[in-house]
Amino acid sequence: MAGATSGLFMYFAFGSNLLKERLQLANPSATFYTTGRLKDYELNFGLWEKHVDNAWHGGVATIEYCPGAEVWGVVWTLRNENLTSLDNQEGVNTGNYSPLEVSVETDKGMILCRTYQMNNFHPCPPSPQYKQVSACEHTNTGPEVTYLSCQSCTCNKRITNGLLTSLVFLLN
Repeated sequence: MAGATSGLFMYFAFGSNLLKERLQLANPSATFYTTGRLKDYELNFGLWEKHVDNAWHGGVATIEYCPGAEVWGVVWTLRNENLTSLDNQEGVNTGNYSPLEVSVETDKGMILCRTYQMNNFHPCPPSPQYKQVSACEHTNTGPEVTYLSCQSCTCNKRITNGLLTSLVFLLN
């Protein structure tokens, strides 16, 4: 991760943090850098407890180690002073997620990024609202990114094994 010398760090986002407006609510320095692929992980949806109510009313995104799989997402740059607010937004302070450092393959080379993985994962399908914010019809993340619609997705496996693994396309 870029550190104290640059005053910035790189963050690999998936799920609801693909949406710039959502990420920037608590992290105003977040700036689109590029898209990227995280190898040997898969995208899943769930909760950190079996029967927890949350603002999304359903499962939220996480990554899990899975050799041969891949997760596409967005690499953001953030100022170091937003590290605590990003951790809080991701539920690190409540034990819901843990930060990870991962190497993300991008068109600009491999980039070491911060990302997050859910603790105590219990599978749970995402709500229609979460799917809307996470993956559907957003073209505002950066100038060269667009997303496929996921309105027809009905279960984790279809999202994990097909649609979201090919979610991000470069228009250039």
